[in-house]
Amino acid sequence: MNGDAWSLGNVEPRISEESSDKSKVWKLTEISEPSQCRSLRLPENSRVTKISRLIFTNSGNAILALASNAIHLLWKWQRSDLNSNGKATATVPPQLWRPSSGILMKNDVAGTNHEDAVPCFALSKNDSYVISASGGKISLFNLLTFTVIAKLRGHSKRITGLAFSHVLNVLVSSGADSQLCVWNTDGWEMQEARFLQVSAWRTPTAQSDMAVQFHQDQMHFLVVDETQLAIYETTKLECLKQWVPRESSAPITFATFSCDSQLVYASLLDSTVCVFSAVNLRLCCRINPSAYLPASVSSNVHPLVIAAHPSEPNGFALGLSDGGVLVFEPLESENKWGVPPPVENGSASSVAATPSVGAPGPEQAQRR
Repeated sequence: MNGDAWSLGNVEPRISEESSDKSKVWKLTEISEPSQCRSLRLPENSRVTKISRLIFTNSGNAILALASNAIHLLWKWQRSDLNSNGKATATVPPQLWRPSSGILMKNDVAGTNHEDAVPCFALSKNDSYVISASGGKISLFNLLTFTVIAKLRGHSKRITGLAFSHVLNVLVSSGADSQLCVWNTDGWEMQEARFLQVSAWRTPTAQSDMAVQFHQDQMHFLVVDETQLAIYETTKLECLKQWVPRESSAPITFATFSCDSQLVYASLLDSTVCVFSAVNLRLCCRINPSAYLPASVSSNVHPLVIAAHPSEPNGFALGLSDGGVLVFEPLESENKWGVPPPVENGSASSVAATPSVGAPGPEQAQRR
């Protein structure tokens, strides 16, 4: 994105489906059948009942999950005839990996209310370290030995989100009180703290937890809670663009940029997965639960977290409330998740500060 793409613009008018020129009518891509996309459920651990955080390694050959009981799970893909590059894919199952010592990588949750704890983590650029927290102190782990290197202190309330900027050499963390902290990754000292801008259109509940993730340019980051998607600038901590669903919609459970930051993947409490164009935060594809959840699965099962593949812009993974992890890819014949909505007036760099009243989006999914 260029610099203009981050400026707040006017709300774009909807492309009317009743337009006299039917050839120009844009149609939302709807995926409702398993045959319309590729998905793979990963091998499971019986000790895990809920996936709280999920991330692909930067190398793209593994997925790291943090469960609600503070245990970490690591799946690794191997090179094979069916997977020549050894990258994470929905076409070949990975191995659930543990070190030869057999130890579990588990967060320190001493003195923490487990019901209020919000697990979160972030990987260093070289995949050697993971910053992790399960509601208590922030722990810095060596990912090769699973040992603790340091613990960071600064938030007055529970920590809800963590993200690295490899360009600015900072770690951004968000807390339950909407506070944002910026940490220098050289000495692990706090550089700055601010309060996140809360949506004026819709107030998050007490249980709502903000998460943060950096844009590809490493200068901006995505903020998500149940009521909004927003883009912030790091050095000034300024909100540049925001999308707020209607009050009647299902809450957002998580969201993330695609690896090229051209898309935003968002999961909803009603099990719908939405794919937005990151330029204007407008919906281009909706994946319904019938496409990936068998009829035998409880209706209470839903995505809690979503992670983007680090080298495949159209690849992502979901962490579910039943402990399952699924990897998604579009069909090889499609190679993408729908087509972005057209931008009227020839202004692709103008982004909406508020949601268009009639525009298609997650607001169409009704709250249970």
